[in-house]
Amino acid sequence: MDEKILIEKALSMLKYSYAPYSKYFVGAALLTEDGKIYTGCNVENVAFGPSNCAERTAFFKAVSEGEKKFSAIAIVGGPNGKTESFCAPCGVCRQVMAEFCGRDFKIIMAKNPDEYKIKTLEELLPESFNPQDEIGN
Repeated sequence: MDEKILIEKALSMLKYSYAPYSKYFVGAALLTEDGKIYTGCNVENVAFGPSNCAERTAFFKAVSEGEKKFSAIAIVGGPNGKTESFCAPCGVCRQVMAEFCGRDFKIIMAKNPDEYKIKTLEELLPESFNPQDEIGN
């Protein structure tokens, strides 16, 4: 999969972002191992706790449809939807990624289809607690 296609899908989600409180609009596009793309945007709530990030929206949509194997995610975002800097996933989103993805899962943080950087989940969440670890042994 071309990173630029994934970035463009993430950019297209900015228009659906519901961020009346932070004014920080985020879009995401999640790629499954078999080439399907699931998109998401952030959805805020005045109580903050019920808010959901774009990345988790994409993951939850995919998992709710039976997907559990992923290879990459593109994330874009910024104040009022202006993607002038790289938008990294929050800690909660990183932990959700660790639940479903290997340490080599690619996280594409982009300003636009020509300006992006790619990190692995291992780089952004080193020594994470994940399902691959032996629990209780």
